[in-house]
Amino acid sequence: MMEKGVQGTKVQKEYAIVALGIMTAGGVFSGANPSSHVSEIKKQVEAAKAKLIVTNGPNYEKVKGLGIPVIIQGEELIEGAMNWNKLLEAADRAGTSPFNKDVHQNDLCALPFSSGTTGLSKGVMLTHRNLVANLCSTLFSVRPEMVGQVTTLGLIPFFHIYGITGICCATLRNKGKVVVMERFELRTFMNALITEEVTFAPIVPPIILQLVKNPIVEEFDLNMLKLQAIMSAAAPLAPELLNAFENKFPGVHVQEAYGLTEHSCITLTLADPKIASSPSKKNSVGYILPNLEVKFINPETGQSLPTNTPGEICVRSQCVMKGYYNNDEETARTIDKKGWLHTGDIGFIDDEGDVFVVDRIKELIKYKGFQVAPAELEAILLTHPSIEDAAVVPLPDEEAGEIPGASVVMAPGAKESEEDVIHYVASSVAHYKKVRVVQFVDTIPKSPSGKIMRRLIKDKMIEEMRANLSNSKLNPMLK
Repeated sequence: MMEKGVQGTKVQKEYAIVALGIMTAGGVFSGANPSSHVSEIKKQVEAAKAKLIVTNGPNYEKVKGLGIPVIIQGEELIEGAMNWNKLLEAADRAGTSPFNKDVHQNDLCALPFSSGTTGLSKGVMLTHRNLVANLCSTLFSVRPEMVGQVTTLGLIPFFHIYGITGICCATLRNKGKVVVMERFELRTFMNALITEEVTFAPIVPPIILQLVKNPIVEEFDLNMLKLQAIMSAAAPLAPELLNAFENKFPGVHVQEAYGLTEHSCITLTLADPKIASSPSKKNSVGYILPNLEVKFINPETGQSLPTNTPGEICVRSQCVMKGYYNNDEETARTIDKKGWLHTGDIGFIDDEGDVFVVDRIKELIKYKGFQVAPAELEAILLTHPSIEDAAVVPLPDEEAGEIPGASVVMAPGAKESEEDVIHYVASSVAHYKKVRVVQFVDTIPKSPSGKIMRRLIKDKMIEEMRANLSNSKLNPMLK
């Protein structure tokens, strides 16, 4: 695993051992979503120039034909792949030898893939210094009595920078314990919170929605919870949902955080959730962490803006990525000559220093916390012989936050239905990237420069959904 570019594809307790072991050995860890389509994993493996894949039995079929060695975790023996347990046994028999490889702070250690600000997946080059700097900033407020006392729920996938850095590395650095859940199931989730005495749970808004509305929660004695705080990130948290959670779990503080892969994870958050007691600050993502510079600019002119004035969030620190792997053009577009990382998000800072994220310049769709790139789905749609043009936009959804909706121009005489188009895209992407709504139109509205007018398309799709659905079935987010 000392080779550069090792690929991982499963969230389980061994995941952290593999990832941190690769980094310690001087390699570069690149996590992949196990639900990704074979073609998507192939693209990432090739882009990362991976030398080795570590996965489990159920995912072997997706990676066996990629032409690089595969290690299978667990007891299962698969012809053509190395077995994790047997590899460890062989290492024990061989004995240990001094580890002589020098690892420097500016060496790459992780290559997570992010859609960035343009929507196409790119490898984000993170160094040892990047990750350590991020941990120093996010853990600065940990009081001495908290060291070794925090039990964190490890539900967020470790292939995501939020999971491996914000949960795994941060908890271990704090001498805490991570309780790993392979997947979300509400009863298992509630049992884990109670039996493992979880004190801190980083989750996403769709899970908060389940905790608030699903009657399964009523099966449990909430007084048995040791939970002190949850952190909500990866997608916006609706104010109504926040209030409902606080009413149901009055002793649990809610931290909202803001971060991005290109900044090694967390960028802004409340250091101590108890300071967020003012109702006026409930929608804040916190304040600027130590060792960071943040400014808000007019995205058209680049001019810095005063407090309480929305502008593009730009950040400069030791956490900023080295760049996009083999993509100097996108790197230069994202990090300016003065070292400022342009996030593509719109926000403002108030007079007390609290930061609010109000909109996104970038056009990514956040489906249950996962990033979905409209450009990727549009490219797939345009490969269909009966589709002449297409645009994908985010549509509001109570459960998922946002869902991909496609506005499609069909060729004359085309016989395909909306369901046919949905199935066509689904056959090439992970489940969370699937187009959920299709609307046939005569033309895709575009600006004189050729840019898709997504706001106009989104408004038209919502209007048609309102007209077509009865009030009893109408998505509450569309009312």
